[in-house]
Amino acid sequence: MKISKLSLRLILMNFLQYAAWGAYLTSLGRYLGNAGLGPQIKWFFAMQGIVSIFMPTLMGIVADRYIQAQKTLSLCHGLAGLFMIGAGLYCMSAGGSIQFAPLFVLYSLSVAFYMPTIAISNSVAYNAMAKNGMDPVKEFPPLRVFGTVGFICSMLLTNFLKIGGVALQDSYTQLFSSGILSLILCGYALTMPSCETNRGESQSLAEAFGLKAFSLFKDGQFAIFFIFSMLLGASLQITNGYANTFLGSFAANPALADTFAVKNSNALIAISQASETLCILLIPFCMKKLGIKKVMLLAMFAWVFRFGLFGLGNPAWPGVLLFVLSCIVYGVAFDFFNISGSLYVNENTTPDIRSSAQGVFMLMTNGLGATVGTLAAGKVVEACDVFNTPANWSNAWYIFAAYALVVAILFTILFKDPTRKAGKA
Repeated sequence: MKISKLSLRLILMNFLQYAAWGAYLTSLGRYLGNAGLGPQIKWFFAMQGIVSIFMPTLMGIVADRYIQAQKTLSLCHGLAGLFMIGAGLYCMSAGGSIQFAPLFVLYSLSVAFYMPTIAISNSVAYNAMAKNGMDPVKEFPPLRVFGTVGFICSMLLTNFLKIGGVALQDSYTQLFSSGILSLILCGYALTMPSCETNRGESQSLAEAFGLKAFSLFKDGQFAIFFIFSMLLGASLQITNGYANTFLGSFAANPALADTFAVKNSNALIAISQASETLCILLIPFCMKKLGIKKVMLLAMFAWVFRFGLFGLGNPAWPGVLLFVLSCIVYGVAFDFFNISGSLYVNENTTPDIRSSAQGVFMLMTNGLGATVGTLAAGKVVEACDVFNTPANWSNAWYIFAAYALVVAILFTILFKDPTRKAGKA
């Protein structure tokens, strides 16, 4: 099948968008642990959620009303890249005496501008596809797959590439890799098709500040959708923050220290993203045949297995197969929630609030949900005393699995699969 020029451009945009994130997301916890900042891991990952409470909505408003979305995307990536490189420079200059505060501030500024780009890049893609007569529900997921491919490529690079004999996953150099990729996308975003702004002559106060998207909460089922997006979003950062640290903890056992899962934990976790590439392709079929409720239920139960299998597995054969299975179900857990939810919001909102509505979805999932989930997960990890007693990791994973199961049961009872509310632009 011939791929159009626009499709190739969107493929590259998605590749760079997620390659910048994959350069550090699953390996940062391992580096922080090695640098003596293990107890602070939760704050680095919670910050992604904290900034997502307001930044995606704010920048979505900017993209809807004031600065064309492709230019907003460029601006955000430029700032994110510069601050991430700044974080790397600080670590390089600090050597073995890295302090929490300076690194955390630079990192926080970077993610504050990166997190909005997830929703804005979707809006840029949807706009370009609509202008060229393409159906986002059918044609976006196969293009979005290449975002996951970019994430995987960055993860593998971080796992296997060594500088000065030290793998990037154990070093601050992963921060430089992420920053450089963001700067590349900063330039490339300016070449994307122009997006319209919707600043009218006569507007209410809510419309002027792009707050009209919050009116979606007046719809009972849409409100339930957003609330459960928040509850499910609480699961998103748990394995990003702790899976690599968990696998690395087995190095304390001489019998397991040289196993592939311990020495190449980032490569093992990359199976999760490989699973994503396949699951994304299933989304158009599943959305059409099952509807948003059943698709999200599949994601919720997949999170139960994601966590539970981590608790049951170990790096030795055949226990490592349970880790592999956990990584495989991650594709369903992540994609059937994040991608399908984004498409659902796009299909059920009007063009004048579409970017803002994507920002609200990000606020509920990667903002409120991820913040509460990451901080709560940190408390669970501390209560289980895993850094002093690594054998207690299993208890933490079982607690996370039980939470996901309760959310799935409540969603089954409370949410009704709604019909499409707004036509395409």
